[in-house]
Amino acid sequence: MSGVELMAHMVAGYPGMGMSMTVAQALVAGSADYLEVQFPFSDPSSDGPLIERACQAAIEGGFRVDDGFEFMEALLRDFPSVPLFIMTYGSLVFAHGVGKFCDDAVKAGVRGLIIPDLPPDFSEGLFDEGRKRGLAIVPVIAPEISDARLKMIGDMKPEYIYTALRLGITGSDTRLDDAAIRYLDKVRKTGSKIIGGFGVRSREMMLALEGYADIAAVGSHFLKILDQTGDPATLTAAAKELKGIA
Repeated sequence: MSGVELMAHMVAGYPGMGMSMTVAQALVAGSADYLEVQFPFSDPSSDGPLIERACQAAIEGGFRVDDGFEFMEALLRDFPSVPLFIMTYGSLVFAHGVGKFCDDAVKAGVRGLIIPDLPPDFSEGLFDEGRKRGLAIVPVIAPEISDARLKMIGDMKPEYIYTALRLGITGSDTRLDDAAIRYLDKVRKTGSKIIGGFGVRSREMMLALEGYADIAAVGSHFLKILDQTGDPATLTAAAKELKGIA
């Protein structure tokens, strides 16, 4: 088995709030180490077409932020040993209230928040509010980050850093070339746990990340399988394949 842990990404409310729990159960049964639950937003800036369509379907199905927190509480009851992360966008956090969003996340047993469009120095207090509550706020960075900015983020001593493995949006294929490895080596020097995402979809990619990232975030790959089969149970085998479990 690879030493890289698996963070399985799913969209709350897709393909329906009831089915969301079935999706989570299938991913955990496949030995996902973390669950990253996306609260759908109407104008995502980092997501590829599969995730964007899933978010739109969830919103059209009536998803509301309060539904998302209720879902996180249900996940905590069913999977108390699986760290839970919420991924969403700043507009939802602002509309809910930054402090209240953090309070509700803590109440629901959430370990951390991944908000790609809220960098540490323009987060409207999110990083401070999270720190007060022991909630991990995860900076999201990309390969073009400057050394000075990476140092600034590293000096904040975040528990986790989410790093895109390439430029662009989620869902496209990713390969670790020499430039990507040099980039990941720099990020590892921060001492934070490194979550690598964008385009991870194979066992080979999981193995390639070993020694460069601690956690691989996988989302579009699972959504593609779910959309093709219509059966959440197929996600268990997909997760096991990524983890190298027979």
